[in-house]
Amino acid sequence: MRIPFDNSYAQLPPQMYTAQLPTPVKAPQVIATNAALATILGIDPAELATPDAAQVFAGNHIPDGAAPLAQVYAGHQFGNWNPQLGDGRAVLLGEVVGKDGIRRDIQLKGAGRTPYSRSGDGRAWLGPVMREYLVSEAMHAMGVPTTRALAAVTTGEDVYREERLPGAVIARVAQSHIRVGTFQFFASRGDMQALQALTDHVIARHYPDATGPADLLDLVIARYAKLIAYWMGLGFIHGVMNTDNVSIAGETIDYGPCAFMDGFHPDSVFSAIDQYGRYAYSNQPGIGVWNMAQFATALIPLMPDRDAAIEDFTAAVHRMPALYEEAWLSVFGAKLGIADPQEDDRKLITDLLDLMAKDGADFTNTFANLNTTNARDQFIDRDAFDTWAARWQTRKSAGAAQIMAQANPHIIPRNHRVEEVIQAGRTGDYAPFHALLAAVTAPYASLTEATARFAREPSKDEMVTRTFCGT
Repeated sequence: MRIPFDNSYAQLPPQMYTAQLPTPVKAPQVIATNAALATILGIDPAELATPDAAQVFAGNHIPDGAAPLAQVYAGHQFGNWNPQLGDGRAVLLGEVVGKDGIRRDIQLKGAGRTPYSRSGDGRAWLGPVMREYLVSEAMHAMGVPTTRALAAVTTGEDVYREERLPGAVIARVAQSHIRVGTFQFFASRGDMQALQALTDHVIARHYPDATGPADLLDLVIARYAKLIAYWMGLGFIHGVMNTDNVSIAGETIDYGPCAFMDGFHPDSVFSAIDQYGRYAYSNQPGIGVWNMAQFATALIPLMPDRDAAIEDFTAAVHRMPALYEEAWLSVFGAKLGIADPQEDDRKLITDLLDLMAKDGADFTNTFANLNTTNARDQFIDRDAFDTWAARWQTRKSAGAAQIMAQANPHIIPRNHRVEEVIQAGRTGDYAPFHALLAAVTAPYASLTEATARFAREPSKDEMVTRTFCGT
């Protein structure tokens, strides 16, 4: 397979990564490939159908021009500092400059042990690979900045968690895999050479208009604020907003215990390891600010006047809530068909959300059906909804239906549907996976007889209340 690699991270100081080959696997087989993404990357889609594709995406065959490596980083995990993490089960094959002019990484997740694996085996099992493929491609289809899936393969080998499970690898694509935790790693060690090189690299790669760390901080904060507003507008819960899972490029990254809410409850937590609700839906904006404070702290050593930098960076972080609220108002205004939402519209939005929370209305279907009588059926207190709807009718913009159609998906990767395809995949049946993938990558299309089942909220016995981190 020919991949037009043009690597830059591998040219940075050697303490920023470890050269690392993937560990070969026994008998790789392709589950899915992404021809549209391959085309953007400059890869001939026809090559995705060749036997070599499985060998490349499993890590058995290293294409010419690749520079495989594992990145090192640190991070706050559930608020607790871990001074060294890193790519414990992922190998960055290299970078390509796509036909759209954007530089992107191609990474194999589940590719075997690295120096940062600690006690892990460096492998992934099929379930999380299928989940990440589905959710990341759905997020892209809904217009949310995200990593993407280029391919998924089974390995022909089992991995062992609490039971024996089929192994798999996902080829993940991102504008980069640089994280807040990458900056924290070098700042905490006082490695100014690496910290400066990393900053220069990120500015050149992602924020060419920035003139230094202060501008970089402002621009990352602005992207991150918008990203979280996108999540909130979809009822999405990332589940593990540790600083090592925060992309400097402003993309959604590391789909572990993630979930989209069915019934709306602001304090929803799906992560099986988030015992205290740190990363609950309603906490995501505040955690975003906390994460940016850690990023600011990591940049301070680069500044010539530390005291002035602390004051300026603190002010920058304190501006984030207002940036988020502005983005949130824009996102939810569009969901209500309001073209130019004003501050007075905030109460209209929050009143609806309060009604939804009170009655456990399905998040996606309520918004998708606001222009029909079906939305009313989501509520127990229908008189209260009718009173709200009368207010809303006076505020809708001309062309509201079109605005709402582009802001409110009919289909999301609902937890129970994802679990269904994972269970089918464990038996070697990938037809349900491909059917769900086709549905979630056309989220705004009108429902048909074939796709309506993917929009249905789960029955009580279908509900998935806990998801698990990692692979």
